[in-house]
Amino acid sequence: MHRFRVGNAEVGGSKLFITAGPCVVESAEMCLQIAAHVQKLCAARDLPFVFKASYRKANRSSAKSFSGLGMDESLAVLARVKQELGVPVLTDIHEEVEVAAAAQVADILQIPAFLCRQTNLLQAAARSGRAVNVKKGQFLAPGDMQNAIDKVTAAGGQQVLLTERGTTFGYGDLVVDMRGLVVMRELGWPVLFDATHSLQRPGGAETQGDRRFAFPLLRAAVACGVDGVFFETHPDPAHAKSDAATQLPLEHAAAFLDEAVRVHAAVQEQLHG
Repeated sequence: MHRFRVGNAEVGGSKLFITAGPCVVESAEMCLQIAAHVQKLCAARDLPFVFKASYRKANRSSAKSFSGLGMDESLAVLARVKQELGVPVLTDIHEEVEVAAAAQVADILQIPAFLCRQTNLLQAAARSGRAVNVKKGQFLAPGDMQNAIDKVTAAGGQQVLLTERGTTFGYGDLVVDMRGLVVMRELGWPVLFDATHSLQRPGGAETQGDRRFAFPLLRAAVACGVDGVFFETHPDPAHAKSDAATQLPLEHAAAFLDEAVRVHAAVQEQLHG
């Protein structure tokens, strides 16, 4: 398994790697609040932490939905989080033209699931010198992520993460096949489980979801041996400007991390005695 550092956080090591934050940058104040809170929780549990937030949402269900504050303003917010709190940051990119600006701020460039086969985008992200997190498309078999890895590494990328976020099941639902976590880890790069996007029920005028499955799916994924957990959290999910149905209430983040640590410790004990 490849191991590497992203800022002050180790990926692929013995500790669960945590990537968490709101779905999208709504304000500087909110991002700083969430980042500071989760940073404190992770520090208390000795967990490496990277703050995540999208500076732009390019795949909203409706053209009328909130897509961001604007590239410059949102990236400035992420830069503040990084500078003021000293935590690495992750954000999505959607087009090659976005890579240079995002890479000036982000430590990890994320390829959204629906773009995971876009060769030019993957290669541009790799050439930035930043770590690249590729979300597995809802339409792909886990083994097919080898093609994404090859595109990134052939373009010079040396830090790759893969993230599972569920597989399309008919119309309007996602399921998580836990076997896929094992298959993707066999490809040799760290694998994260996206514990909140996996709860979605896409389609219609607005994406829905079922938050009550967050804890059970988390337990199952960590038991399968994932290297890290990705989740979205918000102080007031009901009024979030994106993914209101699936973001974890910030007040539940401590219990969520405790559950992940508990299961991870049990797995490690079983494996290593």
